[in-house]
Amino acid sequence: MQVAAKTTEIVPLGGPIAVNGEAGTRKLEDSYELVRRLASGKAVVVFSMSGCCMCTVAKRLLFGLGVGPTIIELDELDVGGGSASGDIQAVLKQLAAEGQQTIPTMFVGGKYLGGIETLMACHINGTLIPLLKDAGALWL
Repeated sequence: MQVAAKTTEIVPLGGPIAVNGEAGTRKLEDSYELVRRLASGKAVVVFSMSGCCMCTVAKRLLFGLGVGPTIIELDELDVGGGSASGDIQAVLKQLAAEGQQTIPTMFVGGKYLGGIETLMACHINGTLIPLLKDAGALWL
């Protein structure tokens, strides 16, 4: 398993994805911009689902370390028949490595960290705390 380096950044998707013509491509670009804006707004951002056990593990780990992450519960975004969570998940799927779960997804310091596997690997190998400090999420 590869661990995300501190220099990992959100990079533009590898070209537009065909989603029912030009309107679909524009919608995905708008969703990418939304994810970028949300992820860069706070020191730690977690895209989560309220009933997901791995999301709970990620949030508890971060809270246990003294981090106050911004949590975006995707299943609570679609109130009123919207499709924001599906659009955001499509972007997160593009960012995730092959075979990696898209939920939960963590961004630290505006940079894509990855999913639960990467978060746990960083915690176990001792690189998570320095990442959080560099992002301004910890003041230890």
